[in-house]
Amino acid sequence: MNVATAQPVELVRVIRSGFHEGSHFGSVVVVDSDGSVLHARGAVDAPVFPRSSNKPFQAVAMLAAGARLDGADLAISAASHSGEPMHTQRVQAMLDRVSLQEGDLGCPEALPLDDTARSEVLAAGGAPRRLYMNCSGKHAGMLSACVEHGWDTASYLDTDHPLQLLVRDQVVRLSDEQPSAVGIDGCGAPLFAISLTGLARAFGRVNAAPTGTDDRTVSEAMREYPEMVGGTGREDTRLMRAHRGLLVKGGAEGVHCAALPDGRAVAVKITDGGDRARMPVLVAGLRTLGLSSDLLDELGTGTVLGGGRAVGTTELAPGVF
Repeated sequence: MNVATAQPVELVRVIRSGFHEGSHFGSVVVVDSDGSVLHARGAVDAPVFPRSSNKPFQAVAMLAAGARLDGADLAISAASHSGEPMHTQRVQAMLDRVSLQEGDLGCPEALPLDDTARSEVLAAGGAPRRLYMNCSGKHAGMLSACVEHGWDTASYLDTDHPLQLLVRDQVVRLSDEQPSAVGIDGCGAPLFAISLTGLARAFGRVNAAPTGTDDRTVSEAMREYPEMVGGTGREDTRLMRAHRGLLVKGGAEGVHCAALPDGRAVAVKITDGGDRARMPVLVAGLRTLGLSSDLLDELGTGTVLGGGRAVGTTELAPGVF
């Protein structure tokens, strides 16, 4: 077993025309079903902001607060969706059920992440909207929880709001760690910094939780409706479709997590936040846990383009696993 270090390590190499052009550094940890470390490279005990990999924990807090969410509604409450019509229509319906409006969402305005959906919006003369923002489902879920519990909806993103304090409690319970910092995510919601090991442990616990618990209800919804968690062609959606029982959720700044049904889990943090470096490391971690598929083969190595054609790869650095 490779062990943790005090600093991030080289995880991914960028090879262009046979030349080692650059490297991405970071940390990766694999934990067992009991939360113990099976494999670690880099600064896995250093605090990180989980970013959108935090969303399953936030959704658990919504249920604990009394939100009446299930199925696809619950899945999109834990999502970074693509802003396709199937996503925006569902978020709007969630708001309608609690008699709120798009303007009540605290997330910023954005255009859809999905290329087709974004092109259709622009072709129709549309503009950025809060509904299109990839975190709008989470915000609609949070607002639903506040309405059900009778909490103030105007201040639901304040760090001392009862809902956000409940999110903090769930993060502590699942990770076995006290947050070392509090920040604000890109969507405006509070974030609680924990170690990469704690993040992997929490992610595994959500996926392996007993039937009937809030944790299990969230993981089941995400796995049953993976198109709500991501969208057409998105990595998280494809991985959960290809591997039954797998829970996957990526986040900004190079964070990505995946957990098997038995609670074994992988968490990745790329120091420079590079998106292209996440997947080769996550795939390698899943392979160490026994997963294999054509999709993993596809996602395990990225493509470097030159003149519009493949001239190299982004690939796992030697010695990571």
